[in-house]
Amino acid sequence: MGALLLTAAAAARPPAKAGPITWAGLALALIGPGAVALASRAAAHGGPTTLAIATPWLALFAALILAVWAIARFGEGLRLTALGFGRLDWLTAPIAVALAAFFIFVFGPAAYGFLLASHLGSFAGGQSTLALLPKWFLILDVLIVAAGEEWLYRAYAVERLQALTGRPWLAGALSLAAFGLAHLPLWGPGVALTTLVSGGVFTALYLWRRDITALILTHVITDLYGLVVVPAH
Repeated sequence: MGALLLTAAAAARPPAKAGPITWAGLALALIGPGAVALASRAAAHGGPTTLAIATPWLALFAALILAVWAIARFGEGLRLTALGFGRLDWLTAPIAVALAAFFIFVFGPAAYGFLLASHLGSFAGGQSTLALLPKWFLILDVLIVAAGEEWLYRAYAVERLQALTGRPWLAGALSLAAFGLAHLPLWGPGVALTTLVSGGVFTALYLWRRDITALILTHVITDLYGLVVVPAH
């Protein structure tokens, strides 16, 4: 009980004030993933992504996460509780599993039906660009990218934008818009629209619980199913 009270108190504390270095961190967190995705697609010249193309860009994305983490921890002096890890409790795993099941078995088919009816593209388009990559690399990619996206967009960006604007809803809306745009290069406008919906659910949950661990687990499970399990059948 004492640990839960301490976590709740940490989550309730106002975010640390933002300084000039915060703008550098936000630029990397909000623009960096989309820029990496765009450059990766340009390197593939519109065709499937090969291991030789994907490896350096995945390494760059990992370096991007580490750079923002270094800015947050050492440049801004933020603790883990101010970076999305202040609310890890017994609900974390059940929320992650239930949310993943919802996205896999409810939201996924609904989004697929929407894309089919609207002719705005499909998930198959993005999956086909990854078809040449070995399974082990896809798993590594999901672990790094899914976890990285959640922390960059949901935890770091929301916390620092809230510190700058004083408005949690505005912080969530700005990070969500950047999240949707980052999915345009690989997936196209239709799928990017669906990520605004799924990302909106993730953002609302983060604003409510400030538990980035649950969202990371959900994102990883969902992407492993969509990018590794489904194409194998």
